[in-house]
Amino acid sequence: MRYYSTNNRNLRVSLKEAIIKGIADDKGLFMPEHIATLPASFYTNIENFSLQEMSFEVAKAFFGEDIEHDALKKIVYESLNFPIPLVQLDTNIHILELFHGPTLAFKDIGARFMARVLAYFTKDQNEEIIVLAATSGDTGSAVANGFLGVPGIKVGILYPKNKVSAIQEKQFTTLGKNITAFEVDGTFDDCQRMVKQAFTDDKLRQQVNLTSANSINLARLLPQAFYHFWGYAQLKDKTRNPILCVPSGNFGNITSALIAKRMGLPIQHFIAATNINDVVPQYLKTAVYEPRPSVQTIANAMDVGDPSNFARILDLYNTSHFAITKDISGATYSDKTISATIAEVYHRLGYLLDPHGAVAYTALKRALRGTNDQGYFIGTAHPAKFKESVEEIIGEEIVIPERLQSFLKGEKKNIEISTEYSAFRDILLNH
Repeated sequence: MRYYSTNNRNLRVSLKEAIIKGIADDKGLFMPEHIATLPASFYTNIENFSLQEMSFEVAKAFFGEDIEHDALKKIVYESLNFPIPLVQLDTNIHILELFHGPTLAFKDIGARFMARVLAYFTKDQNEEIIVLAATSGDTGSAVANGFLGVPGIKVGILYPKNKVSAIQEKQFTTLGKNITAFEVDGTFDDCQRMVKQAFTDDKLRQQVNLTSANSINLARLLPQAFYHFWGYAQLKDKTRNPILCVPSGNFGNITSALIAKRMGLPIQHFIAATNINDVVPQYLKTAVYEPRPSVQTIANAMDVGDPSNFARILDLYNTSHFAITKDISGATYSDKTISATIAEVYHRLGYLLDPHGAVAYTALKRALRGTNDQGYFIGTAHPAKFKESVEEIIGEEIVIPERLQSFLKGEKKNIEISTEYSAFRDILLNH
C-alpha cells in the first residue's frame, strides 16, 4: 500500500519510507491511500478471537501487503503480550484498561509495535537511526522502554521541565543505554515544535537519519486501532452500538478509533474528552480551529494546545465540519471537576481513576444520562503514575505497582536545554 501526505495527496510513499521518515517532506502527516473494510465474518466471530488473534487480523488489513505475514504475526504477538480487560463500572459504562503493559500506559501498544516494525525495516541497514519523541508524560516512558536496547537505534525524549509526574519522568530518564532524555525549559508544545523543526530541517536530515515515535508516525498510530476493536469485542450486549469516549491530547488515540470505524467497527458516536486545553472541542462548536499555548493541569498528557493529529481528522472527513461533528462531540473539564470525579468514583464504586480517565468517565456519563445507550471509555494510565495528585484527592496513600517501583530506584540522567531549536540541533549533530 502507498501512503500520502495530508498536505498533498499526490505525494505518496511506501510503508517503509513513511515509517522511517515519520513526517512527509512537505511537512504533512502520512495517511493510508485505502482503509480496508473488514469482512462481516470478522465481526460475527469477534468474540471468539484472542486479543492477539484479533489484532493480527486488523494488522493484516493495515500492513499485510508490506510486511511478511509470519514476521507481522510475531510483531503483533510480542507487542500485545499483556491483558487489556474491559471493566464494568456503572450499568452502562465500561472502562477499557490499557495500563497493564510494561510502563502501565496505553502507549505501550503503539510504541512496542513501532519499535519492532522499525527494527524489521532497518535490520539490513548499517546507518544508525535517531528516534525523536516529544512527551507530556506517557509517550516518553512507553517509547523509551519500547526501544530500549534495539540495535542501530538511538532515542531522544523531549519533555517539559516540571510538567510531568515524578514517576513518569523516572521511567525515561533512568534507562541509559540508547535512551537520552532532554529536559526542556518550556511546555509540551515547545517540545513538539522542536521535534517538528528537526524533521523539516533539510540540512540536518542530510547528516542524521531521523524518525518520530510520536503518534505522528503511522507505526505508532495505526496499532492503536487494535484495542478499539478489542473493547467492542468484550461488550456482552452487542445489540446496542456503543459510544466511545477517548481522553484526548494529541488526538492520535481518537484518530485510530475513527479509522477503526472506517473499517466497520460499529461505534455509534465518539466523544473527544479534554481538560481545559480545549482547542478541538471549541472547533467542534464553532468550526474555527485556533491553536494556543497549552495550560498545565493535573491531566498533563492532555496539556496540548495544537494537537498534531487534528490534521488527520480533517483529512478523514475532507475538512467537512458537518461530517466531523456528526461523528464526534467534544467535552472539556477543569481540574476541579476532574478531582471531584476521581473522589466520587473511588468512594462510590471503589474504583480509582487516573486524571485522564476521570475526564473521559465524566464526559461519557453525561452523554449517556437519560438514554438507553451504552459506552466505554479509554483508561490510558495507571493512577499510581499520578501518585501525588491522586493521593491528595482521595486522602489516602495508593500502592505503587512493582513495575513502577523499579523505575524509582534508578538515577535520573538527562540533558537540560532551552526552547531554542539551534541548541538542540547542535546536540543532534555532535552527539
